Amino acid sequence: MNINTINSSESPRPAGLKGTHILSILTILHVLFLFCLGSTSVYGENWPAWRGPRGDGTSLETSAPIKWSNTENVAWKTRIPGKGHASPIVFNDAVFVVTAIEDKQQRVLLRLDLATGRVLWQRTVLEAPPEGMHKLNSLASSTPATDGKYVYVSFLDNDKMFVAAYDFSGKRVWAAAPGVFSSVHGYCASPALFKDKVIINGDHDGPGYLVALSKETGKTIWKTPRPNNTRSYCPFLIRTINGRDQLVLSGSKCVASYDPDTGEQHWIIDGPTEQYVASLVYNGEMFFMTCGFPERYMQAIDPDGTGNVTDTHVVWQRKNRMDCSYVPSPIAFGKYFLVVSDRGVASCLDAKTGKVLWQEQFPEKHSASLISAGGLVYFLSDSGVMTIVRPGPKYDVVSTNELGEETYASPAISRGRMLIRGLDHLYCIKRP
Repeated sequence: MNINTINSSESPRPAGLKGTHILSILTILHVLFLFCLGSTSVYGENWPAWRGPRGDGTSLETSAPIKWSNTENVAWKTRIPGKGHASPIVFNDAVFVVTAIEDKQQRVLLRLDLATGRVLWQRTVLEAPPEGMHKLNSLASSTPATDGKYVYVSFLDNDKMFVAAYDFSGKRVWAAAPGVFSSVHGYCASPALFKDKVIINGDHDGPGYLVALSKETGKTIWKTPRPNNTRSYCPFLIRTINGRDQLVLSGSKCVASYDPDTGEQHWIIDGPTEQYVASLVYNGEMFFMTCGFPERYMQAIDPDGTGNVTDTHVVWQRKNRMDCSYVPSPIAFGKYFLVVSDRGVASCLDAKTGKVLWQEQFPEKHSASLISAGGLVYFLSDSGVMTIVRPGPKYDVVSTNELGEETYASPAISRGRMLIRGLDHLYCIKRP
């Protein structure tokens, strides 16, 4: 409906409608129009899985907070029992988080209210002895995923992967054990959702695999073996590129792309190192990877290959630099690629060439992955210090915010709020 046409004195009036009635109708339409515009800002995006709605740490919201402390602009602060490094997820007014209550050997799922932080329910998903793990890992490191109907969680049950679905009332819908898993560094396999599937990465110190389960029943739809039998902890990034759906991940001594409908491999790049944790990002032209152990690399990858593309589709590469990240996942931001190393070296690179535009040494170590919103990129340190930077050719700090609590989980943004999981509490930060 064209409001300008209706307002025109040349526009015909339907019989029986007087000018005041038309004005009232236009006023109502105008209010509804403004309400719809405001709704985008007020309600924003859900953050339904690891690294948000697109799996890459990006938010389209423009009202994310940029200034806070452990008291300033804190909408609420809720103690979370136990310990876990998984990120919170958000769907409408529901916040979900997992944790491990170690003295009871319990892996737990909680639902909180986004507006108040009140715990609405708590469910014990699994009781199992603790696995051996790296000192920076936890017994609840796999971020849940939700489609708005069910919440999907993933833990380790002795030597088997354990995946379960719960509805929003806290009722278990199904549970499945889709494969074995063994790693000296512990477990972390965040579910990813695609169409009717829950897809899990089973890279471990043994016959690795990718597995897709039915969202409704938990039954296995497909299971694809992985090469090299080496542990990794990388969630997928799923993109449709030139009409081809690609599920792309690094890990198990390779970077590879699969068809998420069938599990069939599209392409593979050998190496460049042994172990990976950070997930990939994509800027519309190239995938970007950072790793690892024992050698450190960053790569930009052309996604249009088939078969083994090791020698043909690596566009640029940086090797054994202290700015390469092992754990924190990076951000692709237009023509910029931003990354922070585990030791706190923040870098902004030209995405097309890999040229370093600036670097800055933060005083703290970093484990959390980068997120972006409103034209800014957020760097969260292990000590709870968030440095907010405007991407560009020069280092431009917008603000530095100290929470006062250790933080190892990656943050979430939804409905103008930022959720930050500390060692003991979940914080909801909101603009004043």
